[in-house]
Amino acid sequence: MVSNRSGFAVLLRAWRDRLSPADAGFTMTDGRRAPGLRREELAQLAGLSVDYVLRLEQGRAKNPSAQVVGALSRALQLSRAERDQLYRGAGLLPPQDGTVGVHVPPGIQRLAARLGDVPIGVFTADWSLVWWNTTWSALHGDPAVLPAVERNLARALFGNGAAHASMRPVRSERGEDAFAESIVADLKDAVSRYPGDAQLDRLVQEMREASAVFARLWSTRTAAAQHATERKTIRHPEVGDILLDCDVLIVPGADLRMVTYTAATGSSDAGKLDLLRVTGGRTAAAGL
Repeated sequence: MVSNRSGFAVLLRAWRDRLSPADAGFTMTDGRRAPGLRREELAQLAGLSVDYVLRLEQGRAKNPSAQVVGALSRALQLSRAERDQLYRGAGLLPPQDGTVGVHVPPGIQRLAARLGDVPIGVFTADWSLVWWNTTWSALHGDPAVLPAVERNLARALFGNGAAHASMRPVRSERGEDAFAESIVADLKDAVSRYPGDAQLDRLVQEMREASAVFARLWSTRTAAAQHATERKTIRHPEVGDILLDCDVLIVPGADLRMVTYTAATGSSDAGKLDLLRVTGGRTAAAGL
């Protein structure tokens, strides 16, 4: 492994100064002294504490985990080569080919950030949530308060940990079982494409042990329907039931899924979404 901890701190500060707040989804205001992101903004985007980011930039926190470095690389909108440089600066090997990718291209992040009125979450091939905006947090609860490993839709549906406990009641117009079936089908497809990914294998094994429903769906040979536009009713503790169109958009070349929620202009559900956007959905703490 490469060890260059002071280099890591230098890179972190330089790339934070480089990133435009507007490209990260923050409103530009007069009187900003920082040329790029503020330290608290980077901490918010990466799901870290401001104190920890400060210690990383000062070189006092010397052993960031691969999960932390990955979160920082996404928050800083690094290219793949820059991401690898940041991993090496932390004394870590960059993510290897043949495993589920968690890199979110900068262009996708900028696009999603500029659609701030729409709840958007970006998921990997194993349905791990790796990027979200503030409107997503207002609708589903803040994923940042969950442990990183729990920010996974399969764990939310079939597990028995923090993700499952925090998931809000959701009804799909396709029926109670259709969504679960499609998630399991997606995991089967991911396993076939990433046979060497130990973390993916561990997720599947844990879900088979935790959920009889998952185990049954995993063992079936019947192909589930692919994801399509559907309508979902989400029960929110602040605004009650809210009916939204849910779309799953595939990001070409990155093996990512961008999930969006919208409501027809002028509808009561659009009004509820506007209210959540203003209030931030403050009554809830966590979610996917």
